[in-house]
Amino acid sequence: MSIDLKSFIRDVRDFPKPGIVFKDITPLLLDAAALTQAVAGMAQPFQGAGITKVVAIESRGFLFGGPIAVRLGTGLVPVRKPGKLPSARGRVEYDLEYGTDALEMHSDALGPGDRVLVVDDVLATGGTARAAGELVRRHGAELSGFSFLVDLAFLGGRARLEGARVEALLRYA
Repeated sequence: MSIDLKSFIRDVRDFPKPGIVFKDITPLLLDAAALTQAVAGMAQPFQGAGITKVVAIESRGFLFGGPIAVRLGTGLVPVRKPGKLPSARGRVEYDLEYGTDALEMHSDALGPGDRVLVVDDVLATGGTARAAGELVRRHGAELSGFSFLVDLAFLGGRARLEGARVEALLRYA
């Protein structure tokens, strides 16, 4: 039996700032059946796609990336904010609404021959996911696609990931 996963997503108004309606995934994480269905649904489109590594974006992407990597039988590559990885790393800076940010990945995490799935919880404006995809490409790996739990389609993030396969279980128009 299929669970209505949207019923596990809580709207939190005015978080993190006034005017924002935050999609809180915590209720989904608290329910074993909903979490299991979400992980299975996020992995399913990429079964048999030859994925060799799952790249999970800090921090909520880690919650889904690990189980998806296990389900796909691949390794897991954490992509982190600056200063959190202990070894040699690659870095990509990207624009935010006000300013810039950056993502880093260990330099030896990926290479030619790797087919990579990038995983995160929410696709919003697409900036963070695009930066993660750029890290994958800079390391010589093939970007096979992106998998998200939630797509906030009204923010237009898919357009920033043009040319890549983008899958999301839940869509908010």
